[in-house]
Amino acid sequence: MTTPNDTNSSRSRLWALPVLRRFAPPLEVPAAEAGGTDAAGSRGAVEIVPWALPGTPLRTQAAAARRGFYAPALAGAPTTTRQAEILNTALIGPPTGTRGVVNGRDVLSRTTISHDPVTAYNSEPREVSSPNVIVMGDVGAGKSSHTKCNYVVRPLLLQGRRGVVFDKKDQNGEGEYSNVVRHYGFEPIRFTTDGTGTTLNLLDPMIARGTGVKGQTRLLNIVTRIARGDQPLSEWEEEALRAALRRTVGQAHGRAPVLADVLPNLGLVVDDDDYRTLSATARDDLHKAGLSVKWTLNGLLDEYAGLLDGETSSTVDLSGKLTSFDISQLPDDGPAVPVVMAIGNMWMLGRLRSERTSATTVVYEEGWHMIGGPSAQLIKANQKLSRGLGISNVFVMHKGTDIPKDSPGMAIIQEAQTVIVYRQSRPEDALWCQQTFGFAPETARTIETLADGHYIFKFGSHPEAHVEHIRSEWERQLTNTDEGLSVGTIF
Repeated sequence: MTTPNDTNSSRSRLWALPVLRRFAPPLEVPAAEAGGTDAAGSRGAVEIVPWALPGTPLRTQAAAARRGFYAPALAGAPTTTRQAEILNTALIGPPTGTRGVVNGRDVLSRTTISHDPVTAYNSEPREVSSPNVIVMGDVGAGKSSHTKCNYVVRPLLLQGRRGVVFDKKDQNGEGEYSNVVRHYGFEPIRFTTDGTGTTLNLLDPMIARGTGVKGQTRLLNIVTRIARGDQPLSEWEEEALRAALRRTVGQAHGRAPVLADVLPNLGLVVDDDDYRTLSATARDDLHKAGLSVKWTLNGLLDEYAGLLDGETSSTVDLSGKLTSFDISQLPDDGPAVPVVMAIGNMWMLGRLRSERTSATTVVYEEGWHMIGGPSAQLIKANQKLSRGLGISNVFVMHKGTDIPKDSPGMAIIQEAQTVIVYRQSRPEDALWCQQTFGFAPETARTIETLADGHYIFKFGSHPEAHVEHIRSEWERQLTNTDEGLSVGTIF
């Protein structure tokens, strides 16, 4: 039979062994020995546990601790959570390397975020499979400042780089990049609807140089569709447009044809090998389809006289370090903005095909016009050509929920390997970003509450990071004031 004294003796032996004491039940220590009294104020028993004592001594027995057991060998030094971060290298490791340009500071580790899509695409091993970039966020959240600093001004400091911007934001009657372009010794390419600006020719030979006659036909098709409010052309209309373009090019006789030259050939069904076997009804249908396209393009030329009805102006050039297609004076509603973006994109591909000395970053402010509408077909069709020409497309837009799931624009977004998401205050927009870009589920809530100048950053297969965009005082003036850039500042 076991007596209470025998039980206490057995427990004491267990507590005497450092390894086994953690499995033994706590001992009752006299209050006087432990330095205390019981609830009644008389001598009693209390339990001493490590987590109940303040400071560094994690004691299980006060008496043993006085004899040198269980007490820390050295007294600990006071510290803080911020100071102790250095002990966890996995936590403070920078999410990126040091190649490219500085983009900002990681909010978690306080380390520098460096990234450049062109550098990442050309690295060994390749860090991204596509140099295209998506920048998304609410108005005023900071996406325009981010784009100007990290995809225009800073990359221009790198060797063999140049930039092309479709500049939509109006500042004092011109685009916000105008003064930056002038700093490099060039003037922005300015577009207006009153005939005083630049002219872009849909049939410019430079477009055929880049994408051939098929590219010109595709461009005419897209422009007609844009002018109709995104209404697709029928098969008959597409054939009438192809036939009219072939006939127009054949009648050019060494000069550059213009859009006005195409109009007389639309609706004209010539008795050639292609149409000789058509029935009278089919020829009549083809004639009507051509007239339908003709009336659409007639209305486009009437509304935007001087913008599309002539040869491309000599001021359209890509020889500068930075080129700006200033579309800030074009109306927000109507087809002018997406039409100029589409023509400018195709013209640029033709020009860069013979000038492969630099990698080119192309920024589309109000990028929804290029990937949310008919123009997405052009971007999608020319993606392989763009990569071959060293082009990194940067699409800046407010939200992605307006883009149909099965559209070419959605494929472009999903292919982009660099993603920047600023605040999306509507839950449905934040959730769209989380699901589309493969962010962690809890990131959707973070996107809704991001402060100005903060964004979620992801590139390649790396997990997302919460980043704060850091600007110099000069860059703050560049992105926050109407004056933009003062002549003589650093570069």
